[in-house]
Amino acid sequence: MKITVIGGGSTYTPELVNGFLARVASLPLTELCLMDIDEERLKIVGGFAQRMVNAKGNPFKVTLTLDQREAVAGASYIITQLRVGMMQARKGDEYLGQRHGLIGQETTGVGGMAKALRTIPVIQRIVDDMRELAPNALLANFTNPAGLVTEMLTRYAPDIPAVGVCNVGITAKMTMLAEYEKMAGETVTEERAVLSTLGLNHLTWHSGFQVDGEEKWGEIFPAYLEELRQQDAPEWDIRTLETLGIIPNYYLQYFYYTDKKLKAQAAWPPSRAEEVMAIEKDLLAQYADPALSAPPEDLMKRGGAYYSTLATQLIASHHNDLGQVHIVNLRNNGAVPEYPADWVLEMPAKVDKSGIHPLPAKALPLACFSIVNAVKMYELLTVEAALHADRNAAYQALLAHPLGPSADKIQAVLDDMLETNRQWLPQFE
Repeated sequence: MKITVIGGGSTYTPELVNGFLARVASLPLTELCLMDIDEERLKIVGGFAQRMVNAKGNPFKVTLTLDQREAVAGASYIITQLRVGMMQARKGDEYLGQRHGLIGQETTGVGGMAKALRTIPVIQRIVDDMRELAPNALLANFTNPAGLVTEMLTRYAPDIPAVGVCNVGITAKMTMLAEYEKMAGETVTEERAVLSTLGLNHLTWHSGFQVDGEEKWGEIFPAYLEELRQQDAPEWDIRTLETLGIIPNYYLQYFYYTDKKLKAQAAWPPSRAEEVMAIEKDLLAQYADPALSAPPEDLMKRGGAYYSTLATQLIASHHNDLGQVHIVNLRNNGAVPEYPADWVLEMPAKVDKSGIHPLPAKALPLACFSIVNAVKMYELLTVEAALHADRNAAYQALLAHPLGPSADKIQAVLDDMLETNRQWLPQFE
C-alpha cells in the first residue's frame, strides 16, 4: 500500500510518520511517499523521516519527490497538508486583517478567505491528477481552511472520495475523555467515547459525550461550568454557555469576543505566524541532526495535537472496515434534516470500507445556526471566487462574513487581499 503526503516537507510530517510506525501491525503500508515543492525542506524532513523508519527496522520505505504526478500515481491514500505561500503568506493573512481593523487569522475572516483563494486551485489540480493516476484513492485533506476545501471537493469533484480532517474535534474529545476519567475513576479507551459536535470547520459546538453509547453530558457539562467559575479569567462567559447548553470550540472566540481579540492583535508583533516561524526554524535545525531518529519534544510547540492519531486512525478504519466514529468534514446528506443536504458540515461520521457516512445529529440552537448560515454563504461564495476568479463573488463573500469589513470598506480590503497575494493568484490577473 502506498500512502502519499502532499506537503511532505511540513514540520508536522514526523508526527505523521510516528503514527504510521505505531500502526504497522494493522496497516499494510509499503511506501510512504513525501512530496513537496520546497526541495530543501523536503530533504531535511524526508531525511529525518527515513531515519525514524530505519530506527524501527524499516517496516516500510520512504520515498521523496518534487513531482506531484509521481507522488499521486498508484497511491491508495493521499494526505494533503500543504500551505500555499508558506508561513510568509500566513503572516500576510494575519496582518491583512490587522491593517483594516479586522480579525487577522489564517482560517477565518479576511485571512481565511485569502488562504482559501490561494489553496483551492492547487487542491483542484491535485484532484485532476488523482482522476488520471489514482482513481480509487481516498483524499484526506488536512489543509486549511479544511471546510472550504471540502466544500469545493464535494461540488466540483464529487467523483473523488474525499474527506476534510481537522484536529479540533479529536482534541476536544480527548480533553473531555480525560475529565470524564477523573470523575468516573476509571480508564476509558478512546474507541468507547464519542463526542457529539456539529457546525463548520473551526466553527463547531459540542453538545454531547457518550461512553459505550450512554450519554454523559449531564456530568461533563456542569463540571466544565464549575471549572470556569473557579477561574479568575474564564475563557467563556458562563451565562452564554448556560443559555446554549453546549460548549463552543475555541475558534468561536473570534466571533463571541471580537473586541478582545482585536485588542490582543493590536500588540503584534509577534503574530502567531511569526511565532511559528521561529518554532519551525528551530525544529528544522533539529530535524537536520543526523543523530536524531525520534520526534523532539519541541514538536508539541507547533500545535496540531492528535494529528497523527486522527490521520492514521481514519485511514486504518477505512482500510480495515472498522466502522469507527471520527469527526470529519463531509456532505450532510440528510444527517441533519433541517440543513441542506449538500452542505459540508463538521460532524461525527462512521468510517468503513464502503466510505465515510455522517451520523444523524440534532440541529444547533438558532443562535448558533445564525453564525453557521452566514459563514456557509461566505464559504459558497469564496469557492466560486477561487475557482472562477470571480471578483463579484469575492466581494459578496466579504459582505456575508460576520467578521468581514463594513460595506463601504469591502473594495479596499479586497484590493489589498488580491494585491498582497498576487504571486499566488494567477487566476485573478
